[in-house]
Amino acid sequence: MSLVNFLILGAIAGFTIFLGLPIGRLRSKSLRLMSLLNAITIGVLVFLLWDVFSHALEPIDAVLADATAGTSASWLPSIGLVLVFFASVAVGLLSLVAYDRWVARRAEAGSLAAVSGSAPGILRLGEAPSRLAFLIAVGIGLHNFSEGLAIGQSAANGQISLAVVLVIGFGLHNATEGFGITAPLAGQGVRPSWGQLAILGVIGGAPTVVGTLLGSVFVNDVVSMVFLALASGSILYVIVQLLGVARRFGLGYSLYVGMLIGLFAGFATDFVVTAAGV
Repeated sequence: MSLVNFLILGAIAGFTIFLGLPIGRLRSKSLRLMSLLNAITIGVLVFLLWDVFSHALEPIDAVLADATAGTSASWLPSIGLVLVFFASVAVGLLSLVAYDRWVARRAEAGSLAAVSGSAPGILRLGEAPSRLAFLIAVGIGLHNFSEGLAIGQSAANGQISLAVVLVIGFGLHNATEGFGITAPLAGQGVRPSWGQLAILGVIGGAPTVVGTLLGSVFVNDVVSMVFLALASGSILYVIVQLLGVARRFGLGYSLYVGMLIGLFAGFATDFVVTAAGV
């Protein structure tokens, strides 16, 4: 396949994320609607957390199985891989904790006041909903990079039909993920600009294209595992933040109904890929 074809595959899978972004411009300030949107985001991210962990553990399970059937010396690579996995999850989680606190301190000190009131198109990282949307986009971007690696590797190995199915499945995933990114922005005092939504979409979707290109020339299960583990840590942090938001809204039926909607939406898109025999 040519470079252009790889770019097309990655772009189709990655930039369906833009389909869900307009939800962030909703003007409604209904607490019930905002609680429902927040809960749906939690459901989508819980599915992603499960999906990321299950794929990240595949190379570890394979190495552990080989070690069990081999000699004691074969356990060393297994232990090393497990340590890399733990370290990557910790970095993905704690780096966002450190970043979020750093931005919050700067915002409280007033150093981001000019950014918060600037022209449309700026991320406005000093505002709590914008900061949360940015962190969600970062976590999803790491996840999508690993998805891009899978697409690129499949196409590079001549498995074009598999690559196409992956593009369709991941594209459906990204459509729901775009909603998850901007749901915290819906119904806020200041509507996010189209420029701001575009930046969030690029952060979340562009890594799919980069991963596809890299996967087409470089195949390494450890690299894929590292990015999946980083994504799991960052997604875990965001879920905790969204649960805090949910507590402020109240823990009514909308929370649990919304979580089920998001969770079922994630599994439904995963079933599409599974039904195709991937």
